Amino acid sequence: MYRVSIYDRPDDGVGTIIHSPYVNSQKISSGNISQVIEGMDTMDFTINPKNAGWGKIKPLTTLIRVVNIKTRLTEFEGRILKPKQSMSIGGLFNIQYNCESFLSYLLDSTQRHGEYRNMTIAEFLQVILNNHNSQVEAHKRFKLGNVTVTNSTDNVYRYLGYENTYDSIKDKLINRLGGYLVVRNEEDGLYLDYLEKVGKLSTTTIKFKRNMKEMSREIDPTEIITRLVPLGAQIDSDDPEATDASKARIDIKSVNGGKDYIDDPELIAEFGIIEGTLLNDDVHQPSILKTRGQQFLDTQKASRNGFELTPLDLSLNGIDKESINRGDWYNVDNPIFTIKEPLQVVQKDINIVSPLEMKITIGDKFKTLTQYQIEVNKGVKKFDELERSVANQSQTIGALKQQLKNVNTLVDNVNNEINEADLPGLKVAINDLNNALIDLNHIIEGIPSYGIATPTQTGLMSMYDKSKLDSLENYQLATGTIDGLLSKEDKQKINRITANQTIDLDQFMSDFLALKETVGNTV
Repeated sequence: MYRVSIYDRPDDGVGTIIHSPYVNSQKISSGNISQVIEGMDTMDFTINPKNAGWGKIKPLTTLIRVVNIKTRLTEFEGRILKPKQSMSIGGLFNIQYNCESFLSYLLDSTQRHGEYRNMTIAEFLQVILNNHNSQVEAHKRFKLGNVTVTNSTDNVYRYLGYENTYDSIKDKLINRLGGYLVVRNEEDGLYLDYLEKVGKLSTTTIKFKRNMKEMSREIDPTEIITRLVPLGAQIDSDDPEATDASKARIDIKSVNGGKDYIDDPELIAEFGIIEGTLLNDDVHQPSILKTRGQQFLDTQKASRNGFELTPLDLSLNGIDKESINRGDWYNVDNPIFTIKEPLQVVQKDINIVSPLEMKITIGDKFKTLTQYQIEVNKGVKKFDELERSVANQSQTIGALKQQLKNVNTLVDNVNNEINEADLPGLKVAINDLNNALIDLNHIIEGIPSYGIATPTQTGLMSMYDKSKLDSLENYQLATGTIDGLLSKEDKQKINRITANQTIDLDQFMSDFLALKETVGNTV
């Protein structure tokens, strides 16, 4: 599915294929790509001495490209970094290489000190790229692409220092205004886009019991701020020797009772005091600054949910029209995780050698503290409903056995009536009924009786599965062959608990008496 090629230099238009999906062609020993929406894409791969790339790769100079031959899309392109050589006990040699995308070229230059006022975001980014382009080789230079990130004033007031170009862009733009960097490799060179949003809403749904193999969730509350210090524009110092870094900023003391911070009592009660700052370079009025700070706290994100999925890419066999791509949004439906909404793929991991072993990270969905608690309560409710369902199954078994007992008693009464009436024809019919009931009895007696499970005593489910429920861990649903929330053995027990039809004993007795009367009248 993937073709991997290396190139000796930027103008090498032919390259060397080191991996192809076709039989009897070049193969790498292993290879993985990590595509992200924030930061640089990375890749690692391993080759052995039989590979065409052995001895031809030069760190930081050799380029690499991975193409999906089915979609004709480039999944990764960049430069190869340091090698790691190894030898196994059996004397087999391998070399593992790490790679980084073309965005890493921004690490090869540094900025120069400067003060920039009344510039648009695009103009300021162009200044940064001009500094970069003046220092690096032609193939590492970037043209300014699309810029869709905006701020309230449509201009920036920034200082540049001596950091590398990539860190400067992150500090001066991304960390303050948000947005995403996207590299495009066009015929006339590399373009750098600075976009407010990336991706589109896909028609493909990632759904439990359809194309969702595995799912896990990690909740990260570490980025929460419970005490906020809003800071506005810098204040020019009267001291001509003061450095830029030492300049004070406008604060909210004058409009906030002498305090330069705002507390969120609810979050402090839950998480304690965690102080953080909010920079607003374009705000010069303390009252406006306080409003901005309060707005931030009102929408404070209390947790960060990262969902890791192992999906089935049904586009490979034509069931879904669209594949699963980094940056796109997909409707994710999993009732156990109480999630049914569009979420973005923020990371996609590709296994070059085994393409079906794809993993994605979705969400990074922020939730307020209230939403965080509501979600936990929903999870508890789901498990309570499951536990009640198990208890109901146990009661159903008891009721079914009682019904069987009633049927057996009725048959005994019928047999007595037949013996007294001495009707050969009717005896044959009743004998057939007896045989049928005997078979039914054997079937139902085969259903074992299980009590309610506890964490220390096995019942309808094992005590270990009951412990899973009580601890609110997340598990996939079980099948008759795969362990999940229940063990596969317990799932087989529940699968056996079926009743095709209810038996109306009153109607049965009424039909029998009518038959008896008819036979009596004919004698």
